Amino acid sequence: MTDLAATLKRIDGRGYKAYRDILGRHAFDRFTLHVDHVQADPYAAPSRLRAVVPWAVADLPTAIHAGAARERAARDYLARAFRRAADDERAVAIDAGGQTVLDRTACLFTAAGVELRFTVHLPAAGRSVRGRQAHDLLCRALPRIVAQAATGDALDTGALTAHCAAVEDQVALRHALERHGLVAFLADGAILPRASGVDDRPLAEALALTAPQSLRCRLEAPNAGAVTGLGIPRGITLIVGGGFHGKSTLLAAIEQGIHDHIPGDGREGVVADPGAARIRAEDGRAVTGVDLSPFISNLPFGKPTEDFTTALASGSTSQAAALQEALEAGARTLIVDEDTSATNFMIRDERMQALVAKEHEPITPFVDRIRQLRDELGVSTVLVMGGSGDYFDCADQVIEMRAYRPHEVTAAAHHIAETHVTGRREERAGAMVIPSPRCLDPRSLEPTTARGKRKVQARGRDTLIFGRGEIDLRALEQIADASQVRAIGLILATLAAAGDSIDDPPARMRALLTAEWDVLTQRPDGDLARPRTHDVMAALNRLRGVALRRRA
Repeated sequence: MTDLAATLKRIDGRGYKAYRDILGRHAFDRFTLHVDHVQADPYAAPSRLRAVVPWAVADLPTAIHAGAARERAARDYLARAFRRAADDERAVAIDAGGQTVLDRTACLFTAAGVELRFTVHLPAAGRSVRGRQAHDLLCRALPRIVAQAATGDALDTGALTAHCAAVEDQVALRHALERHGLVAFLADGAILPRASGVDDRPLAEALALTAPQSLRCRLEAPNAGAVTGLGIPRGITLIVGGGFHGKSTLLAAIEQGIHDHIPGDGREGVVADPGAARIRAEDGRAVTGVDLSPFISNLPFGKPTEDFTTALASGSTSQAAALQEALEAGARTLIVDEDTSATNFMIRDERMQALVAKEHEPITPFVDRIRQLRDELGVSTVLVMGGSGDYFDCADQVIEMRAYRPHEVTAAAHHIAETHVTGRREERAGAMVIPSPRCLDPRSLEPTTARGKRKVQARGRDTLIFGRGEIDLRALEQIADASQVRAIGLILATLAAAGDSIDDPPARMRALLTAEWDVLTQRPDGDLARPRTHDVMAALNRLRGVALRRRA
C-alpha cells in the first residue's frame, strides 16, 4: 500500500498511460490488491482490479461452506455488500446482479481467500493522471469497501445466513420436482407480478398467490420446512382466463423459476424444471439445418424440410425451429404463450380445414403434436391459451386465472370438450423423435473483427456482439442478465478454436459450463455469470452464417 501510494504521488499530472505503473500486486493490511488491467485512456473501458481477503481475516460463518448452493449464495451476497459499500464511489463498480442469484465471477472463493473482482474508472484531468484523487480512491476508500464487503466483523452475518438459506431452499425445492412428478411449483404467498416491464422487482401491494386446494401440494425445504403451494404436474397444463387476469404473469413466473431469487423478491418459492424452455415465434431469424418435418412438410415444388435452412424465417417456421432446437438441447418442458406464438403454428380450426385441404397445408399445428410430445417423448407443456378451446381435448389439467387467483377447471374444460364437439380433425402423421445433435463446423464461428482483434461484447440482455456480427437474443426471455450473454459469447469463442468438427455441440457446451471459469477467460474477469446449455445453443442457432448440419 505504501508503494502504491508513492507511485500514485509520483505519476500525478503525467500522461494517462502512466497509470500502467500500478499494474501488479499490492499488499494492504487486511487484503491483497491485484491491478490486472489499466484502461488505455479516460474514455476506455474501466480498469480491472481484484481484492483477495485471506480466510482468517474474512472470518465468515462456517455455514456458508455447507454445500454448493450456500457457497454460490454467499458469494452473491458479498458482491452485493461490496456494491452497497461502494455506493458513494461512482468510479468503483462490481457485477452484483439484480433479482436473481447466479453463479458469477464477481466474487469467488479460492484457496487464498475471498476474491472480489471489480472495476475502477481511474481519475483524470483531461488525459492526465490525477494521482492524489486516485490515492484517496484506492488507498482510503477501497480498504473501507473491502472490509464492509468481506469481513465478518463488518457484515450483517444474520442477513448473509438468511440469504444462503433462501437459495439452499430454492435448490432443494427444484430438485424435489421430479420426485413429485412436477414441472413447476409456486409457493403459497408468492408475489408474481413485477413492478413494470423494465423493473423486475415485485409489484407493491400485489395479490399474494393462493393455490387451489385440488392442485395444492407440499414440498420439504431444508430451512423453511414444509412449503405448500401450487404444483404444476407433468403432462399438458393449460392456463386460461380473461385478458388482464394474470395468465401471462403466472407463466412468466414459471419460466423464471429456473433461477434462484433473492430474499424479498416474492418468487423465492417459485421453482421450475431447470431445463424448461420458452418457445415463441420470431419473425426474421435465421434457421440452419433444422429438421422441421414433424411440423412443416410437403412444401410446394417438393422442397424438403428435414434439413431446413433459411435466412429469414416466418413466424410459424421460427416457432417450429425453436421447438426442435430446444428438444435437441435437452429440454423436456416447453413453456408457450399464445400472445407470442404464430397462430397458424398453434391451431387450424374446423372451418379452415374445410376450406384449405390438408394436402395444400404444409403446417401440422402444435395442437396435433402436443400429445405425442407427452406420450412418445415425455415432454411436458405449460401453455397459456385464451383464444382456442381446441386445446381442452388434450389438456391434463386446466388452470383458470381470475383476478390473479388460480382456479382448477379441468373437469369443466373436459365436459365442454365432450359436449361442444367441434368436428375438427387431427392432422398429425408419423411419430415424434428427439432430434439428433447437428454437427458444428467451428470455422464458421468468427469472434474476430476485420482487424483480427477478438470482439465479444454484450449489449444488455438482448444482443451479443460476436466478431463482425450481432446475435439477436430478444426472444431468449429466460436469460436473466447481460453477464450471461458475455459468458455465452466466450463459450462460442472457445468453440471457435476447437479445430475439428464438433459432433455434439450441447455435450461440448455442458462440459464447458461445468469447468472452472478460467477455461473461458484469458485474464481475470468479474463480469460473467453462468448460462444454461439451452441458452448457449439458442444463441448459436441464431448466429447468421453458422455451419450446422444434420448427421448423414
